[in-house]
Amino acid sequence: MAKIKKIISREILDSRGDPTIEATVILDDDSFGVFSTPSGLSTGKHEAVELRDKDPERYSGKGVLKALGKIYSVISPLILGKDAADQRAIDNLIIAADKTKDKSNLGANTTLAISGAVAKAQAQSQKIELWQYLNEISQIKLGRFEIPTPMFNIINGGLHGSGNVDFQEFLLVPKKSASYSDNLRAGAEIYYHLKQTIASHSGIVLVGDEGGYSPSLYSNVDALKLIAEAIDTAHYQLGLDVFLSLDVAATELKKEGSYKIKDRPIPLSEDEFVEFFASLNSEYHLLSIEDPLAEDDWDDWRKLTEKIGKETIIVGDDLITTNLERLKKAKAEKACNGVIIKPNQAGTISETINVVRYAKEAGFKIVVSHRSGETNDDFIADFAVAIGADYAKLGAPARGERVAKYNRLLEIEHELSKIS
Repeated sequence: MAKIKKIISREILDSRGDPTIEATVILDDDSFGVFSTPSGLSTGKHEAVELRDKDPERYSGKGVLKALGKIYSVISPLILGKDAADQRAIDNLIIAADKTKDKSNLGANTTLAISGAVAKAQAQSQKIELWQYLNEISQIKLGRFEIPTPMFNIINGGLHGSGNVDFQEFLLVPKKSASYSDNLRAGAEIYYHLKQTIASHSGIVLVGDEGGYSPSLYSNVDALKLIAEAIDTAHYQLGLDVFLSLDVAATELKKEGSYKIKDRPIPLSEDEFVEFFASLNSEYHLLSIEDPLAEDDWDDWRKLTEKIGKETIIVGDDLITTNLERLKKAKAEKACNGVIIKPNQAGTISETINVVRYAKEAGFKIVVSHRSGETNDDFIADFAVAIGADYAKLGAPARGERVAKYNRLLEIEHELSKIS
């Protein structure tokens, strides 16, 4: 039994140059865990919230000194001396101290930093891999450990891009039957060819927040056409070797009851937007569509899932925000059949695991995801393996903070090969 001996926290920068929290938890056997909290830009209004300083004279108000203060004044006195093996008890102490539903007192960036660092420290104390330890505490029974299929965000739009296209992410997804290392190679090779394809169409090759290209295009469909061309020139087959997915982030597109996109000259009603995706899907056979409708339009979600959900995964992110009650509602409403899992939307590892367990029992496809503001912390890769995620969204196969996760999955693939 290793007890928490010391907690250290500091302000660091994420991949967008904004401050975030790095926490170190040290145990009395000198094991330790370091965790840095990611941050989203396109956030659902129902997810747990960050604590920021809001001092305009420092980091444009985005500093996290108040959050660090909460770690030392509130969280540390609660958990110092506690057994690090009892993740749920520690998380429950933090949740009780916060006293809010959305972590607005302590901040989800604060609570997750400590929760994640405790888990990492205990895994080191037990001298086992982090993915093994996380699976143990999740109590999720897996037939065998596998690497989730990667979803590469190779064109960035919306808030992640440069105002180039409306939809937030255009994703390349390799076939599930291939090995992870082969799928990573396919993603990287098509990514290279996409750069050449964009340049050949006289496009300026800009890069967005998640490492994907951010070309200026006349329509969202043009982005799909560019990717399809890059797939062909890289000598892969669309619909056989690789597939396409979208993250629409539709809440950002809905204004005054209608959706405005480049593909149509006039705004679309909710029903017309549903039909737009049905038509798009019939042409491109999309593997998945994430957040195709606004985050509280339950009826429209149900209509789309009913229409194309048997052939395409309709994924809730802003709709659910890794929130157990909203996931239960999504099941009851038959609003979607896939869910994004982001630990910082929940605020602790235990709460995230609760959502995963319910999603698995309900038969949802599970997509574990990074955030647009990332660090080199590769925790999310281990977590995706630990809970048996179907897919992992980690950005483009480029930029250090994204590649750190992809490379960690390569390492885990090698570890698993020695077990089987």
